[in-house]
Amino acid sequence: MPKVLISDKMNSLAAEIFEKSGVEVDVKPGMTPEELKACIGEYDGLAIRSSTTVTEEILAAATNLKVVGRAGIGVDNVDIPAATQAGVVVMNTPFGNSITTAEHAIALMFAVARQIPQANESTHAGKWEKSRFMGAELTGKTLGVLGCGNIGSIVASRGVGLKMNVIAFDPFLSPEKAEKMGVKKVELDDLFTQSDFITLHTPLNDKTRGIVDKAAFEKMKDGVRIVNCARGGLIVESDLFEALNSGKVAGAALDVFEVEPAKENILFGHENVICTPHLGASTTEAQVNVAIQVAEQMADFLMNGAVTNALNMPSVSAEEAPVLKPYLKLAEQLGSFSGQITQHALKKIEIEYQGEVSQVNIKPLTSTVLAFFLKPLLDNVNMVNAKQVASSRGIDVSETTTESCSFRTAIKITVTTESRTRSVTGTLFANGAPRIVNIEGVPIEGVISPDMLYIRNKDQPGMIGGVGSILADAKQNIADFRLGRIEDKGTAIALISLDEELPNDILAKLKDLPQIEQIKKLKF
Repeated sequence: MPKVLISDKMNSLAAEIFEKSGVEVDVKPGMTPEELKACIGEYDGLAIRSSTTVTEEILAAATNLKVVGRAGIGVDNVDIPAATQAGVVVMNTPFGNSITTAEHAIALMFAVARQIPQANESTHAGKWEKSRFMGAELTGKTLGVLGCGNIGSIVASRGVGLKMNVIAFDPFLSPEKAEKMGVKKVELDDLFTQSDFITLHTPLNDKTRGIVDKAAFEKMKDGVRIVNCARGGLIVESDLFEALNSGKVAGAALDVFEVEPAKENILFGHENVICTPHLGASTTEAQVNVAIQVAEQMADFLMNGAVTNALNMPSVSAEEAPVLKPYLKLAEQLGSFSGQITQHALKKIEIEYQGEVSQVNIKPLTSTVLAFFLKPLLDNVNMVNAKQVASSRGIDVSETTTESCSFRTAIKITVTTESRTRSVTGTLFANGAPRIVNIEGVPIEGVISPDMLYIRNKDQPGMIGGVGSILADAKQNIADFRLGRIEDKGTAIALISLDEELPNDILAKLKDLPQIEQIKKLKF
């Protein structure tokens, strides 16, 4: 009988579900790391919330552990690379607390519009400062939703219900999906310039860190109000402090902070700032939902081998794994490549499996393509929920198989955005090594490396020399340089592997070359 440890406080329904499923369960919240390390070797599964930290050291002692389940979205307290290396599946429950978090954002929006906490404190003090707290109506105001995924889309729908004019920025929100929601899709600068209220619902990653900074505040309306229930670090807190003091920002309501627990902060004590201690998911209903979901997922995995919402593996049986392993690597590389060079909102992703790969289980391959395509902007997407995430954002995904192929086997990904359609094809060489063999109809043989440049350029003299000179002057060593072109169209493609990541100022110099139409820095 599998055995699971619940090491954090969790709704009692979780333990009941484990027991009903035939899984033995121990509930031991509040253990020290040393105590957890001493006993973890007994268990097949570990169910946690945010208190337990699953470190490499803990995993090394977990000799029988097969799955870690996080009741919630964030897995900052789990060393996922170490878990993957140890063969431990890491699951989360990304949809269990979406409504709760969205409702908290709406509550904070009302609070910052009417200065409710400040008025409450004043009234308790017997001051009766009725004229001091002049608020603002929400009806008819423009609500800018930055990130319109699972939580953001709920906030947007609530805003529509409040008769607000809702606009949204999200690279993965299709115009059709936006129209269905009653939302206008805009670019980021337009959201900043048009919004009366701005609410953030995007993950924190290299692209979104500090997305609301001094430059963003300068574009905003005077008197804008801002709500952040997503992640600390999206807003540059020192820049927000200055914007509040200048009157550019009339009020801010924050549930998350750059450093948590937030015992000290430059914004604390500011009369126009409302703060809560990361309460977005803190409702009875949400905690019940995530407890039930994590128990059901873990029990299903331990008893039946089913994988749901795994962050570090696709759905693959033991028999299929050796056959699929090289194809999974190819799918990962093609998906990541396509995602990184896509610049506009998606409409459709078509995946064609050609030749020998058409005869295998393509479902995990499609999930892998989608997960790595979406990963640059969505930190909670994984190989199991990727299709659901794509569907929720109005992205049409299709997969086809054909035995005909110019190579022994190949995977072709065609991406349609608002502005264009582009494709990339990859194959496996005889030793199982993945290769890119065609980009946008241009034949080119490319090997994926950790740091790369993708260039689409006019087929004119001077491009190679110009790129080489700039890289040489910057002491950037070229590990590999692949070229391809379609002569009658005047189109050329270059894939360049570098020994290290290219600095942004050098990338800017390359962009200025007259032959270059598009250049992207890629990271694998």
